[in-house]
Amino acid sequence: MNGPLWKHTAVDLAAAVRSGEVSAVAVVESHLGRIAEVNPVVGAVTQSLADGARRAAEDLDRRRAAGEQLGPLAGVPFTVKENIGVAGVPTTHGLARFKQMVAPVDAPPVARLRAAGAVPVGHANMPDLTLGGMHTHSELFGGTANPWHPGRTPGGSSGGDGAAVASGMVPLGLGNDAGGSVRIPAAFCGTAGLKPSYGRFAADHRMGPEDPGLASQLFPVDGPLARTVGDLRLAYEVLAGADPRDPRAVPAPLYGPDPGTPLGVAVVADPGGQGVHPDVRAAVTSAADALADAGYDVREVPDVPRLAESLEAYTGLVMTEFAQAWPMIRRILPERSRAYIDLGMARSGPVALAEYLRLTGVRLGIQRDWAGFLRERPLVLGPVFTEPPVEPGLESSGPEGHERVTVAMRLCTATSLAGLPAVAVPGGVFGGLPQGVQLIGPMYREDLCLAAAEAVERRVGVLTPVGV
Repeated sequence: MNGPLWKHTAVDLAAAVRSGEVSAVAVVESHLGRIAEVNPVVGAVTQSLADGARRAAEDLDRRRAAGEQLGPLAGVPFTVKENIGVAGVPTTHGLARFKQMVAPVDAPPVARLRAAGAVPVGHANMPDLTLGGMHTHSELFGGTANPWHPGRTPGGSSGGDGAAVASGMVPLGLGNDAGGSVRIPAAFCGTAGLKPSYGRFAADHRMGPEDPGLASQLFPVDGPLARTVGDLRLAYEVLAGADPRDPRAVPAPLYGPDPGTPLGVAVVADPGGQGVHPDVRAAVTSAADALADAGYDVREVPDVPRLAESLEAYTGLVMTEFAQAWPMIRRILPERSRAYIDLGMARSGPVALAEYLRLTGVRLGIQRDWAGFLRERPLVLGPVFTEPPVEPGLESSGPEGHERVTVAMRLCTATSLAGLPAVAVPGGVFGGLPQGVQLIGPMYREDLCLAAAEAVERRVGVLTPVGV
């Protein structure tokens, strides 16, 4: 393989390790070297797993030498967000309070990636408890920089994984998304990211023996970030499927029936008509042109189904559930991380029980309307965030900054409520910064989203790794 190994894709690295062209040890050492070089500037990797990674790589090389067929991600390094368990390592959630909270076992997605031969090399940074805002800054590990521009946030809450992937520290990151937390870092860092359908990947988000409430069961999903859509597809194939540790995970086929051609794409550049920055609109237009040239039937439509109701339902369900725990959580959060939630509670507080119950029905109706909408045009193309990457901490700076960020991520919020799959992919570089778009599909049709994202990527190109 030509050039430094850390510059290569997961697909190529795994193939080279399986064939014996390169050793898993060499792959891991190359990425550990890259982490040592750039992480002091970027601040993406929090806890190094170097010793375990070296042992895992040595084991892979021994098994290959013995004639064993290695898995589809053989030797591929990956990072894991600080709120996803890695056996024997603290799952800190970014807080000093949890720095000794050692995970007894791998979380389901980590276990699946390991079983496929991937090698965890580090935890990645996130906002405190994912609640400190959209910018990735934690009490334990400080802030994470956007590799493209030091004055812009890498996004959040999976910003550590986004920055690590974009700067070449790893080809894959494992984050989670409850309203844009994989897609926004992908968009801001110039990578690809997958928010899977509800129930597509097994997960375990418990912080103790008790399971979370309804909104925390329905909306957060674990998902990968990668520099190429091909790498994202490989991770998707490994992560998908039923698992006895998570009864929500379903054995839906990885690839659905051929919907025929030309496949319809609905373009919604400005969801809800609330405004979109010209650079973001240009990225959506570029992606739409790429899809049209690839044979898709691309048409602009006025809006997605019931956007305003979706945002109201999401906020009502989440804030009502969260309000029950906020007095206790507020005491353990650092002061700088309380502002984002305080502003959110002031903007949209909890609702009464009758309204909460009504909103659970509203959610189902919105899902039904999305299903009908996607029957006509199985893909929606729109922005991930309707502004370019913003400055760190804008969402916690006051009511105006909080409102800007909340409004800008509206399409992510709406699709999380509906449980739909979406792939974020770069639509180009405008104003010196990557601008991301997302392709949204029907439930359990990640395959359609990935195929369309690959068509966009073929036109735009792969933007990372970037120098730091």
